[in-house]
Amino acid sequence: MAKRPVVRPVEAREAPDGPPCPACGTPNLPGRQFCRRCAAALRTREQPAALPWWRTVWPFRRRVRGGSGRALRRTVLVLAVAGLLFAGFLLLPVGRFLYEDVRDKLGGTAEVSPSRVTASAAAPGHPASAAVDGLTNRYWGAPALGASLTASFGTPIRLVGVTVHTGVSKEPQEFRRGARPTRAELLVTTADDEVHGKTVTLNDKPGPQTVRMGISDVVSVRLVLREAVGQAGGRPVAVGEVEFFRRS
Repeated sequence: MAKRPVVRPVEAREAPDGPPCPACGTPNLPGRQFCRRCAAALRTREQPAALPWWRTVWPFRRRVRGGSGRALRRTVLVLAVAGLLFAGFLLLPVGRFLYEDVRDKLGGTAEVSPSRVTASAAAPGHPASAAVDGLTNRYWGAPALGASLTASFGTPIRLVGVTVHTGVSKEPQEFRRGARPTRAELLVTTADDEVHGKTVTLNDKPGPQTVRMGISDVVSVRLVLREAVGQAGGRPVAVGEVEFFRRS
């Protein structure tokens, strides 16, 4: 059997003018480390301050000494992550598309005029140039479906949108008297001879209709008419105006 611990008796010469014991309350002489009655520690170790929430997440949860390069390691880590994300945006096709799409949404747009406009066919008195003259009371008249209008650009552009005005006029009564397209196809050619196709459904009402594109290095845009209404009596299909917008 182990011997029971013996509590040391309190000496009378020890004056109770020191700090009391946190365990039993017995006064102790200044400078003592342990209570003279119960041997409890008189000087408790200070608890470290609680870490902020972001220091509890890897890789910042490890405590480091002051001056040990914590700020430098944190900066290097942030730069490495940012570099990887940026490289992914630029190198991967999907990342590149998202990067350019964000720039399109945050940046402004400006209208750009094509350097040359041609048509595969045009009704008498309604040439291809009437579709880019800035006037909606003049129009390009396509004699039949399948006719196309091609706009070329001298310098490749970032095409963010195409706006189409259909019909012979923006006035509702005049608009209904002419033939107007309801479905078309946009064929966009880039500087590397790649062609991007997009089918567009046009509302049968006067006014601008904008098609969002988001294609870089565009050198030409071809509008092909696929469906139309109001063609009775051999009326030409009218396209009042076509506007092109680049990123500014």
